[in-house]
Amino acid sequence: MLLSGRGFAYSLGASLVFATLGAYAAWLHPLDGMAIVAWRVTFTIPAMWLVLMLLRQTDRFWALCGRMKREPILWLVLPVAAFLLFVQQWLFMWAPGVGRLMEVSLGYFLLPLVMVLAGFFFYKERPTPLQWLAVGFACVGVIHEIWLTRAFSWVTLLTAAGYPPYLMLRRWAKLDPVAGFLLESLFILPCVAWYLASHDAATHALTLRPMLWLMLPLLGILTATAFALYLAASKLLPWSVLGILGYVEPVLLFFISILFLGEPFTAAGLGTYIPIWIGVLLTCGHSLHTLRTQQA
Repeated sequence: MLLSGRGFAYSLGASLVFATLGAYAAWLHPLDGMAIVAWRVTFTIPAMWLVLMLLRQTDRFWALCGRMKREPILWLVLPVAAFLLFVQQWLFMWAPGVGRLMEVSLGYFLLPLVMVLAGFFFYKERPTPLQWLAVGFACVGVIHEIWLTRAFSWVTLLTAAGYPPYLMLRRWAKLDPVAGFLLESLFILPCVAWYLASHDAATHALTLRPMLWLMLPLLGILTATAFALYLAASKLLPWSVLGILGYVEPVLLFFISILFLGEPFTAAGLGTYIPIWIGVLLTCGHSLHTLRTQQA
């Protein structure tokens, strides 16, 4: 697969928005993790439709609905994809409330490496020596993080191994990034609607803090933008590149947590982040060189 400049830009843009989401969720008090997920799905649906309208791609949604009539297998693919995605969103919001955020964070450090391996074994991608060097630096950072935190668990494994099957399923079914994500969200909607209807605290929080009526729709817009960019990138980039670029998000979260959330900076963390930053810079430099070569 040739390297796509659009895919590269989409991936970086998605990482920026996802990192912003990580900080944004911390400001949605007094909502708990599950309530945030439920409202996030609820407001993401109209936001995704708005994205389709702005891109003038609403016909892709109806085309996908038409495919569901002709290809009954999609009635299995879409709910399974929706479930895989929901589990990841739930883990991300559930972990902080039960003291398992470190285990989830470690899973996100492992995820890009799992993506590289998935591309190697399932899509026969063969990274260049420089890309393998970038992967090697990332591995050093991840091994240091495992040694530092001792947080490896089933939560870590589920986080690291959850997204690749989801993306592989979407690629196999040739799902449109935005229209497909909208349909997946619609499959999740009955579950989150039941949750909101049966948990008064999830709705009472909006009475206690009316600003949430503005903040939650913005959460939906940010989520729609992030996933639209990332899923588009996943169709345009080799998995080896998409995987290593996945480290841009935790790097950005590192700076956001220190600069805007007031989290303490520890020198021990440099043993994790410096090798990962080197891996990301090597990947970006190699990708830009490849793009220039392709355009020559």
